[in-house]
Amino acid sequence: MMANKKPVRIKSISEFHRLRGLPQPKHPLISVVDYSEMNIAADEDAPACVFDFYTISIKRGVGKMFYGQQKYDFDEGVMYFMAPNQVLRVNPGQDTNTKRSGWILLVHPDFLWNTPLAKAIRQYEYFDYSVHEALFLSEQEETTLNGIIQNIQREYHANIDQFSQNIIISQIETLLNYADRFYQRQFITRKISNHQVLDRLEKLLNDHFSSNNPAAAGLPAVQHIADALNVSPGYLSSLLKLLTGQSTQQHIHNKIIEKAKEKLSTTDLSVSEIAYELGFEHPQSFSKLFKAKTNCSPLEFRASFN
Repeated sequence: MMANKKPVRIKSISEFHRLRGLPQPKHPLISVVDYSEMNIAADEDAPACVFDFYTISIKRGVGKMFYGQQKYDFDEGVMYFMAPNQVLRVNPGQDTNTKRSGWILLVHPDFLWNTPLAKAIRQYEYFDYSVHEALFLSEQEETTLNGIIQNIQREYHANIDQFSQNIIISQIETLLNYADRFYQRQFITRKISNHQVLDRLEKLLNDHFSSNNPAAAGLPAVQHIADALNVSPGYLSSLLKLLTGQSTQQHIHNKIIEKAKEKLSTTDLSVSEIAYELGFEHPQSFSKLFKAKTNCSPLEFRASFN
């Protein structure tokens, strides 16, 4: 079965071209691939792939994509981003006759070496989003990005000179910045579903601290919360920052302080007992967080009610 196959590591852009039935790339470290020219049959019953390079894609008619154990249909076309060492599996199944279009930008980390983008590229959080959190583009947005890709293609197809790398990297940065803008637009235009995520987050935190034994469960973890909401941690934090100005971790801390204040003002439990009930292993950690958030110690807060 395909699911049992070991992921295949594709180490170079040249290897990717060869496996997809494409001519050798014009440049060993960067390439733009026309998706319609790829060998579709190579996807059939293919194992998962792990790339040693960045991939940025706009695809239409790609069939079914798997992320973890979930399957998503991307026939309508989306943009998604993958960093090195992430796993992707595509299984078109009955969709091998689907007309495909779009492009894939392949960028090896060595191409970015010793440039500011080498570090800055990981600051674009969407490289850590799950497949189902892809970017859905308007026609105008897609046209803008297609123009940038054409500029990149023209540059590395021309005679490479001392300016080529910097020009291409500036185009990549422009592409990433536009994608950042378009993701912010997507967060806003999908306001109803996004606020539903916020409501579900609030319910998850309330249920956690209202359970019979929150101490046994420990403190809520960002990864656990994201898994429960079926989103990636990076996507959740980006969404929450736009809606509320705060990250997932800050939301968790705010709920902890809210529950701590409730216990300090309505019970005779010691600070250590409250810390334990909230899921802290060490009371000192609880007191440190409480003071950082409220500018007073738990005991000082309790004294203000006496």
